[in-house]
Amino acid sequence: MNTKKKVLLINTHLTYPNWSEGKLNDSFHQKAKEFFEANNFQVLETKVEDGYDAGEEVEKHLQADIMILQTPINWFGAPWIYKKYVDDVFNNGLQSEKFLAGDGRTREDVTKQYGTGGKMQGKKFMVSATWNAPKTIFDDPNQVLFEGRSTADALIQITSNYRFCGVDIIPDYNCFDIFKEGDIVGDLENYPLYLKQFLV
Repeated sequence: MNTKKKVLLINTHLTYPNWSEGKLNDSFHQKAKEFFEANNFQVLETKVEDGYDAGEEVEKHLQADIMILQTPINWFGAPWIYKKYVDDVFNNGLQSEKFLAGDGRTREDVTKQYGTGGKMQGKKFMVSATWNAPKTIFDDPNQVLFEGRSTADALIQITSNYRFCGVDIIPDYNCFDIFKEGDIVGDLENYPLYLKQFLV
């Protein structure tokens, strides 16, 4: 019997030739892979750009104890291929009732809340993101763009899909200001330290 914990690493970088080749997101993906393999996890992987089978992705999610999305932030969200991936995979998980059974509400019990019908309790999901935005624009009400909102607020359209299915959301890890003043080397070095929380 295989008692290894399993982690699903999803890389949703979308290549734009001669501008955005995906090397940074691949570096974070590989750091995570090396960390989990060194700590006796079985690593499942998906690179969305390379294609996928929705049914197989559902099964990967069901097998995994932890799911980590590695993504660039393009126009304040994940690349469009990730939205397609979510629609394909989560619709499959809905239709098969493997991810959830309805939205949680019932006519018999009106106290049940929308978003409580998930079947994936006990699993964890985290976003690791690369941003052109500097860290200083978050959590500061004096900043014009986000008006005090956090990275968790900015990423809620990604994390809500998993919370809707019963998954626990782990605070995101971010590499900021990648084209100007960011500390890419330091963020890569510190990433395994952040991932240690999954060993508890």
